[in-house]
Amino acid sequence: MNKEHLIKSTGTIGIATAVSRVLGFIRDIIIAKYFGTSLAAQAFVVAFRIPNSLRDLVGEGATNAAVVPVLTSYRAKGDEKEFLHVARILFNISFALLSCLTVIGIIFSPLIVRLIAPGFISDPEKLELTIRMNRYIFPYLILIGLTAYSMGVLNAIKHFAAPAFGPAILNIALIATVIWLCPVIGPMGLVVGVLIGGTLQLFINVPVLYRRGITINFRDGFRHPAVKKIGKLLVPRAVGSAVYQINIFVDTILASLAWIVGSGGVAALYYANRLIQFPLAIFGLAIAQAALPKLSGEFASNDIKKMRDTISFSLRTVFFIMLPASFGLAILGRPIIRLLFERGEFTSYSTGITESALFFYSFGLVAYSGIKILVSSFYSMHDTMTPVRTASVAVILNIALNLILMWPLKLGGLALATSISATFNFLMLYFVLARRLGDFGSRQTADSFIRVLAASAIMGGVLKILLKDGSGLDVRGLIAAISVSIAVFFAAAYLLRVKELKDLKGWILKRR
Repeated sequence: MNKEHLIKSTGTIGIATAVSRVLGFIRDIIIAKYFGTSLAAQAFVVAFRIPNSLRDLVGEGATNAAVVPVLTSYRAKGDEKEFLHVARILFNISFALLSCLTVIGIIFSPLIVRLIAPGFISDPEKLELTIRMNRYIFPYLILIGLTAYSMGVLNAIKHFAAPAFGPAILNIALIATVIWLCPVIGPMGLVVGVLIGGTLQLFINVPVLYRRGITINFRDGFRHPAVKKIGKLLVPRAVGSAVYQINIFVDTILASLAWIVGSGGVAALYYANRLIQFPLAIFGLAIAQAALPKLSGEFASNDIKKMRDTISFSLRTVFFIMLPASFGLAILGRPIIRLLFERGEFTSYSTGITESALFFYSFGLVAYSGIKILVSSFYSMHDTMTPVRTASVAVILNIALNLILMWPLKLGGLALATSISATFNFLMLYFVLARRLGDFGSRQTADSFIRVLAASAIMGGVLKILLKDGSGLDVRGLIAAISVSIAVFFAAAYLLRVKELKDLKGWILKRR
């Protein structure tokens, strides 16, 4: 898979993710209208976060860290029969593990909720609703875990479309249940939507798996040398996932302390994070997901030069997209939040606290995306330990900064701590990888970063001058502001001779 194929795969994933994110925004707009940052919204965020967080370990995290690299190595050997055999065994193991975790989660839900959201203990109604929602929502872990398994198998054979469009189905299910079911049964309708969406998200991959000859067969058992190899890769990945989840849960715990950060903190962080995830998923995660099989193949064939080129190209592409996006979100955050969410139960107060979190989250957008590329690079080399070490240091830094910044900056302090620790994590990963592989275009990457940063700053300056106070923008005004921002950025990038702009232009002309 050359760079053109990488761009094409990224485009497929990016388009599918864009569709999903647009539907996700519609979903969040509707949820915000009905529940705002109220008790029910906070209960759902915490209840959904608990099983959803485990997907990083048994879902996408396991897939990217071990399943895709190992299955890709079997494909590289040309042993199709053995590849299919390993894929079936991995399904058996995934189903058994996910079922056990789900039963444990349902039984210990009261304890888990109290640990994750101690601020809820003082409100018995909120605590009881969160526990009840969490118990009913836990089977979603089986559905999303098997969805991630099927995504890993399909990605290993370089099929990206079906699994990429899966999340859109989850959002459609939630939209439908919020509109038609929540008015009848209340916030528990959200739980029904998650379970229906998770089921449909899994089954969209089944026909593609069947056509590729990948079927279920429990007689294959659980044993294979590849399983042992994947297990060794997953042990440090499990530690890394635990470290990452500690980070998320600390943020949730501190956001639940209304007497420090203000009421509605858990829901406001969720909405701000959703806005940050939009460009991150469409471009950052899409590039990383498309690059992983390519990097794994290059490492398996010992073509380190091509691997260095792929990493450099991926990082420069991320910088070109994420730097202007971070400036745009920081400057246009308030009107975006107001137009998307401020209606019904989502008040001007909700807009204010969400905007504060979004502003500080935007500082780390480039780092969040860059980390995905670098972590995929380590995974492709079957090294899952290095990202764990750097993430552990970053989490310690994040917790310390949380405790320092939450007092003066309230909810914004939690977001700023996340951005600073993510930047530190990115730099650690970058320097370790450069030592491991040798220089992968550091001078070229730094030059690209500086030029794109300058173009983004020019864009931001023009936007600030034109808008002054953009909080009163309507939909047309916001669209006009975004259009002007894009035009100014491309003009500045052209004048500053940003190479990625020339590459983009050449690729578009060639496609035409």
